[in-house]
Parts: sequence; structure tokens; C-alpha cells
Amino acid sequence: MTEANNEAEYLHNKHNPLTTNEIRQRLRCRYCQKLNTVFSEPEAKDPKELKERKSPKCRRCRLPLSEKPHYKWSYVNPDAYIHPLDRQALQTLRAIPGVDIILRKLIGLTLERMYRVLNKAGSVRVSREQYAHLDSKLEIVCQTLNLPKPELYVSLTSDFGGLAINAFTTGAEQPFIVLYSGLVERLTDEELLAVLAHEMGHIHCQHLLYRTAAITLLLLLDTALGKTPVGAILRSVSIPIQIALLHWMHKSELSCDRTALLVVQNPRVVMSALTKLAGGNLNDELSLDAFINQAREFDKAFEEDFLNKFWTLVLAAKSSHPFPVWRISEILKWSEEQGPESYLQLIAKEGRIDVPAKATV
Repeated sequence: MTEANNEAEYLHNKHNPLTTNEIRQRLRCRYCQKLNTVFSEPEAKDPKELKERKSPKCRRCRLPLSEKPHYKWSYVNPDAYIHPLDRQALQTLRAIPGVDIILRKLIGLTLERMYRVLNKAGSVRVSREQYAHLDSKLEIVCQTLNLPKPELYVSLTSDFGGLAINAFTTGAEQPFIVLYSGLVERLTDEELLAVLAHEMGHIHCQHLLYRTAAITLLLLLDTALGKTPVGAILRSVSIPIQIALLHWMHKSELSCDRTALLVVQNPRVVMSALTKLAGGNLNDELSLDAFINQAREFDKAFEEDFLNKFWTLVLAAKSSHPFPVWRISEILKWSEEQGPESYLQLIAKEGRIDVPAKATV
């Protein structure tokens, strides 16, 4: 049989379920609404074969196809889900006289301008032509929360040339998101959706003025930037503002983890992304369930032991993000609560998510 005949027979069998075991289905992606044609085999009876069989993915956004609903809202009030510690720390920060004016001048001259130039010159801007699946995922996040779509970049290296496995959002006036390629390569498609939703949370919760200023201060403390004229400008910021900014920055991450959960609508996806940031890929050597148990133990020790709480706060103060185990423990508590501000109550709302009657804004 010639090569052409072989190809013709393959195509015939591929599209004719009567001569093969394959079943053709039409599935609409619950995330991006693309209609996909899927060829699948009959349900496996062997548990091992069933475990190894992968779920089909959408050809546009690459997210798993499923008949489960994905909830979207015409309006989401960020005050409905902001973490109480974030709200409290931000109120303390805003109580400092003139803080908004000082910080807007600060970041306008320094970090925001630097990052905008850096990423337009040295990173890949995501679009339908470049990293199209990331562009689709960002659209899903924005459609879920009904938010305008910011620019998104993918960068190979961090600001000063090192490899990074992270993401960040900056730009108080015109926000944009940056994903490092190490993160894109390490995470699954659902985990990438969670990361993009987390970063959009900084925009939705109006974090960017204070967050950009806090990152600027961390650069001053950790790099040679503090010895330049820019560093002199940064040092003019008063000590109370520095302390309040860095204290609030950690708390803001907890709110954005909640944003990620509202978009992904699966706590395990958010927690698996955080686990990978802590210790690498989930495989036979790394278990999500074991890390969740570790997070529960951490939370218990943090609440019951004063020295554990003291050292946790001291060590976390040197980082731009809170410890992954703490973030997972907070996601666990929010996803398991039953109150009016809980995840389970908010996800059940149709059309709009407003501030619950008992919430304090």
C-alpha cells in the first residue's frame, strides 16, 4: 500500500467512528466559549488506564474541557472578598497624612517608568500572534470579573538579568502584567489562569499605587539602586510610610489569592500553583495533599506559639511575598468557611457580587 493510501485510510478511520473505537464529540469550552471537536475513546475500565488518560483541552485557551459551569459576573465589588488583614493594613497606610501624593510622585519618577521601558524593550508582548493561549487566559480572567484587559508581557530574565519564576503587576496609571518564562514553563494551564487572576486582583483591589511603591523600597534595600540619585529620592520617604507599606504588601497577596480562586473556581488549582512556587513540580516526589497538611500544621503553630509567630513575621519581612504555607492556609480557611463573606457564598451569587450586608468596608 502506497504512502498516499495509508494517509487516506488514516483520515477515513479518524473521522468514521463506525470503523474505529473513537467517539466524536462537540464540546464548548466553559472558559472561553470556543466550540471544540474532540475524539475520545470509550471509557476505560482499568483504573490505571483511566488515571493515565488526559482530559481534552480547548484549542484556544488550552484549559481542560468540561461540562461543569464556569461562573462569570457583570460586576464584582472587590470589598466583597478583600482579606480582612489587607483591609486593616491599607486603612493604616492611608491614615498617614499626604501618603498618596508622596507615593504618586515617587513611583512616577522611578519604578513605573523603568519597568515600562524595560518590558517594551526586552520582553515579548502577549497577543493573538504571540503566546495566544496566555492572551485567551487573560481574556477569561477579565470576562469573569468584567474588567478591562491590561497589557501582558513574557520575560525570560528578571530586572537585573537573573532567571525568575514569578509574575508581577505594576503601573498606577496604566497597569500591565509581566510573567517570567520560567513560571510559564513550570505551571499547568489552569495554574497559569490562577496566576493571571492573582495579578488582575492587584488591579481590581486598587493595590498598584501602594504595591509599586513597596517594590521600589525593596529594590532600595536589596540592590545597588540605593546608592544612586534615585535611591536618595527613595530615602526621603519617611520611616512610617516604609513600615506601613511593607507590612501591607504581604497582606495584599492574600486578597489576590482570593481573586484567583474566584476565577479558577477550584481551591486545589490555586494551592498547587503555590506549592510549585515553594518546591518545584508536583510529581512522585512532591505531593499537594502533603503540602496542604504542612500548611495546616504551620497555621496551628502560628496561632498557638508566640516564638513561631515572631520568627515568621521577622523572616517574612525580608520577602516581597508571604510564605506559601501561610497563603495556602488562608485559602483553605476561606474556601471552607460558611459565613456571608466566604468563597462558597460568593461563588453562588448570580450576575453580581456585592458587599455582604455584614461586611465592614
